[in-house]
Amino acid sequence: MADECTLIFETEIPIPFTVADGTGIEKGAILKMTDLMTAALADGSEDIVAGIAAEEKIASDGKTTLAVYRRGIFRGLAGGAITVGDAIMTGAGTATNEILTCGVNAEDILGISLETAADTNTFLFELGPRTNNLA
Repeated sequence: MADECTLIFETEIPIPFTVADGTGIEKGAILKMTDLMTAALADGSEDIVAGIAAEEKIASDGKTTLAVYRRGIFRGLAGGAITVGDAIMTGAGTATNEILTCGVNAEDILGISLETAADTNTFLFELGPRTNNLA
């Protein structure tokens, strides 16, 4: 995988999530929530964000628990233009771990941008996953 997020400041300790034994997950990968305290690699637009992997998970190593950050300051890859203060999200059709600015009606938020970035540049952001039910 490529373009994993890098922890800059740890503001909360990671917490355990259940993951599939057969899946490999790189440290710094953005994860989506698939069930109660269960995470998988984020792969689509506006995934319900579980957090960011705090450690590497090797495929088929027998482990089914992974430490996941839900808060912190990270450096990530912009998948388009991002402005300081923007709410950010995962993106469909972009490279794994690319981060996009949320649209007006975005429901699933990864966090808040702490600096402005052009497409393919890295930028600082505050991880703070949340879901806003707009229905």
